[in-house]
Amino acid sequence: MAIGTETNGSIVCPSSANGIVGVKPTVGLVSRSRIIPIAHSQDTAGPMTRTVRDAAIVLGALTGADPDDPATAASAGNAHADYTRFLDPDGLRGARIGVARSFFDMHEGVAALMEDAVHAMREAGAELVDPVEFPTRGDIGEHSFQVLLYEFKADLNAYLAALGPGAPVHTLEDLIAFNTANHDRELKYFGQELFEQAQEKGDLSEPAYREALATARRLARAEGIDTVMDTHRLDAVIAPTGGPAWTIDLVNGDRFLGGSSTLAAVAGYPSVTVPVGRVFGLPVGMSLFGRAWSEPTLLRLAYAFEQATSRRTAPGFLRVADL
Repeated sequence: MAIGTETNGSIVCPSSANGIVGVKPTVGLVSRSRIIPIAHSQDTAGPMTRTVRDAAIVLGALTGADPDDPATAASAGNAHADYTRFLDPDGLRGARIGVARSFFDMHEGVAALMEDAVHAMREAGAELVDPVEFPTRGDIGEHSFQVLLYEFKADLNAYLAALGPGAPVHTLEDLIAFNTANHDRELKYFGQELFEQAQEKGDLSEPAYREALATARRLARAEGIDTVMDTHRLDAVIAPTGGPAWTIDLVNGDRFLGGSSTLAAVAGYPSVTVPVGRVFGLPVGMSLFGRAWSEPTLLRLAYAFEQATSRRTAPGFLRVADL
């Protein structure tokens, strides 16, 4: 069991790549206090575990209002201390689930696993709305990226300042200078372009930031997840979390095929990834995402799928992929 932190994919993607369950909660359900920030409009912590039941247990222990994180005030009436009570092996029966088929094309092996998952859900009594489309999906990225640059500078500077005078660095600018001074050690395999782009941004009062944040949220929420859920009367949407787990390549860069985390991440809405199978022995996960505070529903559906399919397998610690 581990506690992960996510801004866009950093819980669900490694969970998928490692063949485990990951829960990215609604922003505000879990406190971010003392967590090194990237962007407060998207940052959250959440469980990474072997099973959905384990994830439900851990999530209940993490919830609660924290005066040091004002975002958690919104969780009043939406948080639960025990999420295991929502787990039901027959929880797919009668559920309406949207199939975000446009994400299937990242890899043919992933597409085949997702087809099997759709069939298994239908056999378990779910009603599949196939496909559902997100017309705003391609427009979110640039606006979200600008938000992350602005918020990273502001949030990291605040975090470092709170460490006190004994901290070796106090600002993002200090970090950039440290990396530059230790170039051979710190920048051997990658640069610090994102640090530098964030440093060039102004503060969070700038119109450019406010416009980017409002636009990104509108595209992901009102014109994205909310519209699709309401139009099709859905309980959740499913999509492959990402491609098969990839190898680390420090020379040419990792072979990352993309993922489906952005809509829920930018909206600040929950998503759950659960193992769906393997491609050449490499794990693949399926994400279920939906409206704000819908963790009980997502965990119920993920648990029922897990119980019906038993797709998780123990790691083999293979030296090479099973080709």
